[in-house]
Amino acid sequence: MSFLIALGALFFLMFVAYRGFSVILFAPVAAMGAVLLTDPSAVPAAFSGVFMEKMVGFVKDYFPVFLLGAVFGKMIEISGFSKSIVSAVIGMLGERQAMLSIVLVGAILTYGGVSLFVVVFAVYPFAAEMFRQSHIPKRLIPGTIALGAFSFTMDSLPGTPQIQNIIPTTYFKTTAFAAPVLGVIGAIFILIVGMTYLEWQRKRAVAAGEGYGEGHSNEPPPFEHESLAPAWLAILPLVLVFGLNKLFTTLIKTGYGASYDLKLPAMATPVHVSVDKLAAVWAVEGALLAGVIAVLVLAWRPVTARFSEGGKAAVAGALLASINTASEYGFGAVIATLPGFLVIRDALGGIPNPLVREAVTVTSLAGVTGSASGGMSIALAAMSDEFIAAAKAHDIPMAVLHRVASMASGGMDTLPHNGAVITLLMVCGLTHEQSYKDIFAVTLIKTMAVFVVIAVYYLTGWV
Repeated sequence: MSFLIALGALFFLMFVAYRGFSVILFAPVAAMGAVLLTDPSAVPAAFSGVFMEKMVGFVKDYFPVFLLGAVFGKMIEISGFSKSIVSAVIGMLGERQAMLSIVLVGAILTYGGVSLFVVVFAVYPFAAEMFRQSHIPKRLIPGTIALGAFSFTMDSLPGTPQIQNIIPTTYFKTTAFAAPVLGVIGAIFILIVGMTYLEWQRKRAVAAGEGYGEGHSNEPPPFEHESLAPAWLAILPLVLVFGLNKLFTTLIKTGYGASYDLKLPAMATPVHVSVDKLAAVWAVEGALLAGVIAVLVLAWRPVTARFSEGGKAAVAGALLASINTASEYGFGAVIATLPGFLVIRDALGGIPNPLVREAVTVTSLAGVTGSASGGMSIALAAMSDEFIAAAKAHDIPMAVLHRVASMASGGMDTLPHNGAVITLLMVCGLTHEQSYKDIFAVTLIKTMAVFVVIAVYYLTGWV
């Protein structure tokens, strides 16, 4: 019975998210419903002492990353730099490589620190224009954007500033550049197999005489060629974020050591800060802040002219994304205290290989919650100590644990109820019935990549 209660709470949350209801509202409802069925008297204490504590703790640790990432992405958009980057990539590859162009643009923007939600809005108008001119069915646009923005640059490539690559650092005391060789191998696998699939779908459509199609909704106006900043200038803030992320990671660990005792004149007692858990978070925050300043300096006029409304949109997006994920994290923390979770944990514990066990656990919870960061946070909060102990017993470096957890979180997270998937389809003016199968194919490919990376590690020992 306890197992059914835990499972029921998970599927209830997945169902309401799929139906479009707010996770912020229903995560505590699902969690407290499970507590109510287990021990009614524990509901108030579980809400205040577990759900809210964990939710607020997540916001405390990661909200600055969400906020700075959203602001940086919005400034890249309103400065016109995103248009410049898209135009440059299209110019280099040509309109005949429409799909590859859109994938690479999404990859460049997300690897440079732009929020994947911002990438969807920035890239879609160009994708629609290129697909229309190349007679590629519009229904393939969501899968193409998903491959570029929701996959290898989100969690595979070393150094990516996306939150899915930052969360493991606080549990495994690693950096955003953990297991670079395995990350690059996983990224190459996803890109090659993903592009092979998309090209196969395009050729099938051509053979069937299917073109872009007519009567679509939310069609952008034809692209107007306007005066844009040079591509090298537009990409400079993205390169700066990447480079400073690496530099700050080294400097923080060297300068502060493993911990730091904060003692200011008016403080009665010092505050102990665990630097080794926060170094990667501080590094990416500093890098994104520098990126924001760089965009402001390089594109002062367009940014200041539109920053009032753009800033509000960025803050609203950051608040929604972070509180959504924090609610799922609080939900997972509550479920992890119930007897039913012990059954689930023991079942997953039956998987003998520690890396496979971690991958299956993380990607399963990411799929159920519809959130890579939320599912990974739930899994690591409940089972990171177990993963670490198993890894040490098998002489597996923490960097490998980090990369497997990060890539697994970006595996089954893009099920139909995922917020980014719903946003992507809405922006493209398409439905799940029309386009989700291609997104799901990308989901399967990036899930397979985790196990490819695990196999490579065991065969070669590469990290």
